[in-house]
Amino acid sequence: MKRLALLLSLLLVLALLVACGGETAEPAGTEPAEQPADTSAESSEAAEEPAAEDEIVIQHWYHQYGEEGTFDAVVRYAEEYSAMTPGVRVEVNWVPGDYFAALNSALLTDEGPDVFELQTVTQDRIEAGQLEPLDDLFEGVLDDFNETAMQRVIIDGTIYGVPMIMDPQFVYYNKSMFAEAGVEPPTTMDELQAACTALDTGRVKGLYLSNDMGSTSYLLYMTTWAANSDFIEGDKVVFNTPENVQMWEKKKELVDSGCLLVGATTEWWDPGALNDGLTAMQWVGLWAMPGVVEALGEENVGVMPWPALDENATPSVWIGGWNQSVNANSPNVEAAKDYVRWLWIENPETQIDWNVGYGFHVPPRASIAAQADALKSGPAAEVLDMLAPYGKTTPVTWTGAMDSIYQDAHSEVLLNGADPAEQLAAAQEAAQSELDALLNK
Repeated sequence: MKRLALLLSLLLVLALLVACGGETAEPAGTEPAEQPADTSAESSEAAEEPAAEDEIVIQHWYHQYGEEGTFDAVVRYAEEYSAMTPGVRVEVNWVPGDYFAALNSALLTDEGPDVFELQTVTQDRIEAGQLEPLDDLFEGVLDDFNETAMQRVIIDGTIYGVPMIMDPQFVYYNKSMFAEAGVEPPTTMDELQAACTALDTGRVKGLYLSNDMGSTSYLLYMTTWAANSDFIEGDKVVFNTPENVQMWEKKKELVDSGCLLVGATTEWWDPGALNDGLTAMQWVGLWAMPGVVEALGEENVGVMPWPALDENATPSVWIGGWNQSVNANSPNVEAAKDYVRWLWIENPETQIDWNVGYGFHVPPRASIAAQADALKSGPAAEVLDMLAPYGKTTPVTWTGAMDSIYQDAHSEVLLNGADPAEQLAAAQEAAQSELDALLNK
């Protein structure tokens, strides 16, 4: 009976994680670039060595970043810490494919990672006992961390993750194409439609959002805020507003106009369509900046937030990111916390290397960001200037299940011609049920 009860408990936790949808995998490093062939398992050389007697082995999991050099970097960090910490060895597990499916399964076992990445901490993970509180790591440095980044790791006043990178998403544009077409950077949806049409030459399209026409959830975040709407206020889901209905209608007009690029060989998180001259504008993230500058020339790279619904609304930039959490069920919690402290609190050289050494990300700490010279000039600096007035992130009560509900409704509108008002109303009702369950209402 005890075994049966244990099995039922594990199945219940697994069902909870599946119901909450996990996280939508943030493409913080774009689609995977060519990486070492053995990245599907513990890939540092140290991982192949058996643990010495009394040696603590810390398993550190990463999703597979796309920028070239990232895998070698994390292995180097792990080896450096192992060499300087007698009795401790860090092993890297670089997880390709569906990172969160692998992570969720592993955390239900005794073989789960000691340290792992999350995009945001969630209430269901805390209730499942997966996340170790990390408040003590922030003594004397909490004020140095970006407030928006910290929103993603704090629940009920307790800190469950250390922000490692911030990933703004926005719209890049080709300044030469704009000048040739006599187009100014759009600030409203009507201006975006006009610019997209004017820039569409047939061979070159006006705007690339993704091959699903921009149904993707991260773009949905920006467009919702650009309609002066939001997702959750307290215990209420609030995205069903007249303004958001208008935003969905405007996006449907973009799709119907034919000025959007579709059928690209690269997805939105890869700047290939923009770099290859297939589109004049593309939504992507700061991580792509080095490649875009190399392809277009710094003087030709323009950046802008997602345009506002109209003159009464505010443009928007989505601030995503990744954080490091410690498994509360690890047999080596304190050793894992010491490692995270060294890597993301005490080690500015590593933090700068990780944020700007491969692709561009914003360091979550003000003191580290001030040392990131690569972000201090050109279009990268313009992106940083957009964060204070336009940058937002989703609340920790916004779950993967809610995300799927919202995105599915949006896809019905864009791809199947469904009515925006009906879809938003139904999606809000379904998302409210998820929130009620999360809050045990």
